[in-house]
Amino acid sequence: MPSPLRIAVLSAWHVHAEEYGHAAINHPETELVAVWDDDTERGRALAERLGVEFTPDLSALLARDDLDGVTVTTATSDHDAVLAATIAAGKHIFTEKLLSPTVQGCDDLISSAASAGLALTVSLPRLSHGYTLAVREILASGRLGRITYARVRLAHDGSTRDWLPARFYDPVAALGGAFSDLAAHPVYLTQLILGAEIVTVRSTYTDMTGRGVEDNAVVTVSTTDGAIGVIETGFVTPASPFTIEVLGTAGSLLYGFENHADGSAVLRLGTTNGWEEIDIPADGPAPFDMWVEAIRSGEPTAENLHRARALTALVVAANNDAHT
Repeated sequence: MPSPLRIAVLSAWHVHAEEYGHAAINHPETELVAVWDDDTERGRALAERLGVEFTPDLSALLARDDLDGVTVTTATSDHDAVLAATIAAGKHIFTEKLLSPTVQGCDDLISSAASAGLALTVSLPRLSHGYTLAVREILASGRLGRITYARVRLAHDGSTRDWLPARFYDPVAALGGAFSDLAAHPVYLTQLILGAEIVTVRSTYTDMTGRGVEDNAVVTVSTTDGAIGVIETGFVTPASPFTIEVLGTAGSLLYGFENHADGSAVLRLGTTNGWEEIDIPADGPAPFDMWVEAIRSGEPTAENLHRARALTALVVAANNDAHT
């Protein structure tokens, strides 16, 4: 077996920083070696929890010959600068979404990483989940006919119960509120269902807890084929099941509207012949695993980057519509 890839966590800003640190600890082909953060207290605390060294000097860390790659969980507004510096240093990158605050930034980073022969992968975890694999199979089979409508909802109570860090409400660092963060998942799932070529984007954002950014949001989109997509999210809902609804001219698909006795969500397909439950396969490789494989194989995670770019484009369009 080749030597483990040596990985560092760049910043504890994002709530998933520790999760990705543990991913590097637990993966058989990676080893976590350090944490960097521009906030020394925050960075030291994460390094202590993960059992690795803390370094306040990003340039020195990226210059290390024994460092192979990094996980990036900085403020979203810092992605362009931090990822560009990492690419310039010749290190592989696994990053939290959004890849960049702008589509041009996505293009620049993807191009630079490819030119340098570096693996760049964005964390879009729900694309690997079993229910998404089942949805993809049904869409490919044509059993739904021509898709007319999709609705994906994902919400939690991070604002009403005040468990999200205050920095998640910084309109500059976080690029906004709930839609730039939590809605990323229903956005890329909606794009998986409808396709990434969206022609209209209409946003409704509200601020129910007075934090200055949206904590309750609905965005509707349409495609050239006339299909409508509804993307719902928020930080103000204590009990909101994650749901997917896909309607077509020949059938309908519902996920998350009912549960099995063990609490797992049910996926149902409805046609003129009635409703049937669809078996949900095991999850596919997680994004972190895909990244490690990309480093080892030299093959880029092309679909991941295509969807990460499309995700950024729709989030930017939704924010622009809400603010103008």
